[in-house]
Amino acid sequence: MSLDREDIEKLCLLARLNIATEEMADVQAKLSDIVKLVDQLQAVETDGVTPMAHPLDHGQRLRSDEVTEIDEHAHIQLNAPHVKRGHYLVPKVIE
Repeated sequence: MSLDREDIEKLCLLARLNIATEEMADVQAKLSDIVKLVDQLQAVETDGVTPMAHPLDHGQRLRSDEVTEIDEHAHIQLNAPHVKRGHYLVPKVIE
């Protein structure tokens, strides 16, 4: 399927694109190529092909869940003006 100039103008209107007249032929050729590629993909017989989530049969490598940093929240909260039971106290914003 090839797109004609009217199709391109309608697409430009729907997409709110302003394409110059001298660029119209180039846009028409490129979009027609894209539509032809999609037609080729749709022509491929896929009955009986199992869909796959990933082309490789490997699981994702995950790092081990280990604590790598020490807990310094008490030291960090020394700089806060108001702290109560390990929480920062801030002024009330919403009444």
